[in-house]
Amino acid sequence: MLPALPGVGFKPEHFAAIRQGAAGIGFFELHAENYMGAGGLPHAQLAALQADRPLSVHGVGLSIGGARGLDAAHLDRLRQLCDRYDPDSFSEHLAWSSHGADYLNDLLPLPYTEETLALVCDHVDRVQTVLGRRMLLENPATYLQFDQSTIPETAFLAEIARRTGCGLLLDVNNVFVSCTNHGTDPRAWLAAVPLDLVGEIHLGGHAAEDLPSGPLLIDSHGAPVADPVWALYAEVIAQAGARPTLVEWDNDLPDWPVLAAEAARAGAILAQGGTRLARAS
Repeated sequence: MLPALPGVGFKPEHFAAIRQGAAGIGFFELHAENYMGAGGLPHAQLAALQADRPLSVHGVGLSIGGARGLDAAHLDRLRQLCDRYDPDSFSEHLAWSSHGADYLNDLLPLPYTEETLALVCDHVDRVQTVLGRRMLLENPATYLQFDQSTIPETAFLAEIARRTGCGLLLDVNNVFVSCTNHGTDPRAWLAAVPLDLVGEIHLGGHAAEDLPSGPLLIDSHGAPVADPVWALYAEVIAQAGARPTLVEWDNDLPDWPVLAAEAARAGAILAQGGTRLARAS
């Protein structure tokens, strides 16, 4: 298990600065698909990081919700990576990103139906069996809802966890983005999700566009965490207790001190139990 401390997504551009000092950083997360090669500089850097900090592996290409099943070769590469580093956590997304042999550079939404639920549970079961480890499933950022959905998203996630034994990765920014886009209450969403199943939390930045229908938020991973997301995060920590918390920043990458400062803010909320900061927001 990861320590209940702040972490950051590792980017090679930050490696030199991290080696000079990364006080307060409890773990590093890596995108699995960037490290499926056999060796070279990427793996040398990971080995150096792992000597000092736990690692978390975050997949973006399994296509857990894909209708045509999991890619066996991709899953085997993922197994080899996890066997190599034995990360303290592995996670993936409640989404689909492939169609047959075609891979799409996106995490696409699913209709929440009994059929989809059975499909996702089968895929989660297979992933956990092949990897020999429990996985965490992340709630998505969504921009549309399906008319055919019959199960609330929070109940859908909870039922996957109940059937498969997986945990949940709670992305608080995704909750805020989705609820804003759909005109619903993010606090009601958080009240409905079983926080005891949350093994890790993600925080990230988003972009905003003004449309005639209202604001549209995009999960961009290219900006600081927004104040309303910090407030929701503090409330989650006040209610659920400390959880490993990752600050994601994948696009328009800042200098290391900027990312480290975001992690330090998460660390302050964790250290204070969220209570004071939640009340102050």
